[in-house]
Amino acid sequence: MPNQQKSHNNQHKDTLLNNMNNIKMLPALLAFAEVAKQQSFTRAAEQLGMSKSAVSQQVKRLEEQIGQQLLSRHTRGMSLTATGQTLLARCELLQDQVNLAFEAIDSSKATPSGPFAITLPHACEHDIVMPALKQLCVEFPQLEPTLLVSDEPQDLIANKLDVAIFAGDLPDSHYRALPIGTAREILCASPSYLQRHGPVKSIADLQHLRWVAAPWQKSSLTLFESCGSPQGRAEKIELPVTFAAHSNTLPSALALVRFDMGAALLPEFVLQEGLATGELQALLPSHTGRQWPFYMVHRFQGDKPLQVTRFHQLLSHYFAKASV
Repeated sequence: MPNQQKSHNNQHKDTLLNNMNNIKMLPALLAFAEVAKQQSFTRAAEQLGMSKSAVSQQVKRLEEQIGQQLLSRHTRGMSLTATGQTLLARCELLQDQVNLAFEAIDSSKATPSGPFAITLPHACEHDIVMPALKQLCVEFPQLEPTLLVSDEPQDLIANKLDVAIFAGDLPDSHYRALPIGTAREILCASPSYLQRHGPVKSIADLQHLRWVAAPWQKSSLTLFESCGSPQGRAEKIELPVTFAAHSNTLPSALALVRFDMGAALLPEFVLQEGLATGELQALLPSHTGRQWPFYMVHRFQGDKPLQVTRFHQLLSHYFAKASV
């Protein structure tokens, strides 16, 4: 028994020592996450209010502690190693958690609980709102979320909603709007559709394709040629096309493209999975559509509830991930 007790005490001491060492690595984890986010030691140092050498030392210290390389430096900049990707997935929300902890203390607010009603367009549901809402409810488990998924604008007061996700230019209203990010439109089609109709090498080739209309597209496509101006400004082009298929939601428009019904001009964040798997193919990279601004609109005139502040942080984070 004495030997067993001694062994147990030694294990307890080792656990405490490991926990203390892990806590000491928190500044290094924050520095690494910022470098990975900015893809630059210089920009990360500016964001953290530190010197470039101090940030570099923190990342080096972390790599030595783990015993593996996290960042791969090369002539084009840097990239994450496989270990770096795994670690980033764990600590990329750490800065938000730290800021939120101090905000909760400063504001002396109670733990959020009760109904939390959201309206959102279909396009943001899967890759942006759902992961953000999951994380929000992990942090505030007493929240009771209610979702109203609709591509039509909803009045917050009339529908008893807390926040709305809004795409496009904001109408004049007395609600407060917080930017989430912007997403450009990309020309795309399925490889099998392009195989039947031939390659697209110029603007003229686009007019011979069948087109799937997104809900906001009527009789033409608005494109911008990034290299069309000597001053570097994008040249605007209104391209008349014939729409062969229509849909009132973005997910169903995307489904029509996936099922070889035609080409489309759609926001980049809904295309990432299809482009990555090869199920979709981007057309004419030098020509893109408009940049769509996305906002989170809320109805609170004074201080925002803690869950609203945190939800905006999470939406911005997952929107940026979906748009990479």
